[in-house]
Amino acid sequence: MSDATMEREQAARLPEGDVVRILLLQHARIRDLFAEVKSAQGEQKKSIFDELRALLAVHETAEEMILRPTAKKTAGQAEADARNHEEKAANKVLAQLEKMDVSSPEFDDRLAAFERSVIAHAEHEEQEEFPAVRQGCDEDQLKRMGAQLQMVEKMAPTHPHPTAAGSPAAQWITGPFASLVDRVKDAVTRSRGGT
Repeated sequence: MSDATMEREQAARLPEGDVVRILLLQHARIRDLFAEVKSAQGEQKKSIFDELRALLAVHETAEEMILRPTAKKTAGQAEADARNHEEKAANKVLAQLEKMDVSSPEFDDRLAAFERSVIAHAEHEEQEEFPAVRQGCDEDQLKRMGAQLQMVEKMAPTHPHPTAAGSPAAQWITGPFASLVDRVKDAVTRSRGGT
């Protein structure tokens, strides 16, 4: 059984709207997209990578803004700081990948290393952060956080912004402006027939 399948099964056992359920389903989708990028070529590979890039950017921003402050209280400062540090490092690599030619061997090598670090990060969240958050919050709080997470994701940047990554405060300050710029950029690219 794949880890994405296990994440989906674990998510299915949680209430609809629960923040951890939402994040587990996103982790499963991220795993799927990594596999799809590795097996695709040409414009399809670029399109799938763009979907992965946008999901990662939105997902990490929302985690930092909504989940991490609660994790700081329930899992501890060190745990929250470690996850924020990993996200900041990942954001830098994602920005580098975004500028690369997806058909180059360097892209494939860097993507493979990036995938390993993203999966390790997700596993830390799933094993250390998520259980503490679930234990420290009641069902209403978890659902409220889920709704907040989904709201933030609708307004989060769709491209990596390494200067804000890893800092919930910076995400709150720069995120809305960066998101506006990103979404206009995405719309112009789509209107030109690009991906």
